[in-house]
Amino acid sequence: MRIKDSTTFVASAIVAIGAFGQMGVSRAQEPLDVTARLEAPLQGAKGASRSTTNHPPAVIWLAPVDGQPAPPLDTSRKFTLLQKNKEFTPHLLVVPVGSVVQFPNEDPFFHNVFSLFDGRRFDLGLYEAGSTREVTFGRVGVSYIFCNIHPEMSAVVIALSTPYFAAADSHGLFRVPGVPPGEYQLQVWVQGADVAELKALWHRVTVSATQTELGVIALSRPPHAPAPHTNKYGKPYDKKESTLY
Repeated sequence: MRIKDSTTFVASAIVAIGAFGQMGVSRAQEPLDVTARLEAPLQGAKGASRSTTNHPPAVIWLAPVDGQPAPPLDTSRKFTLLQKNKEFTPHLLVVPVGSVVQFPNEDPFFHNVFSLFDGRRFDLGLYEAGSTREVTFGRVGVSYIFCNIHPEMSAVVIALSTPYFAAADSHGLFRVPGVPPGEYQLQVWVQGADVAELKALWHRVTVSATQTELGVIALSRPPHAPAPHTNKYGKPYDKKESTLY
């Protein structure tokens, strides 16, 4: 009887240890929230300490490496880049590649949204107040968006092939939610930063239950202010604005 009880006890212990081990593996695979921080020198200040507020628009994203399966992208949601008060809102929009972005016009005059630089190239033509147009961003890349009528209007749409991304807050902090443990390449975009310097900052990272902080992304030079751009015909904007626009 003792032998039977002992055998039963050992068997129960093995089952319990196995269940605990499976629980540990399960927890090790749970998605994690990972963080990083942007540091950029102050604009126009020689030898200044790094700024902690009013950072330029910036995005990081994590691309799986080493054959790690690419996660499915949800492209069912329609995004909106609103035109109102001669501004695009939001200024920065990050979407999964293949997503549709709507461009409603809520100003009491015409707009003509276009992008002829990198990313997704398009021209929505002239359209009136209360109407909307839409674009499918089917190519990975950064699209700089302008209005052919109002030179002060600008926005950025970044289409990514990974769902693991985050835009920086005003303090330069990134928080990427729901990242499975694994190996990734961390990539970064900062408006106005040198493209070569940004690519030099791309590097491999490991995400695990004990490694959720990805460190500091430090720029050596301050991002520059947006350069003046031409209209969709490659010519300077007409300084005399029509009352219709």
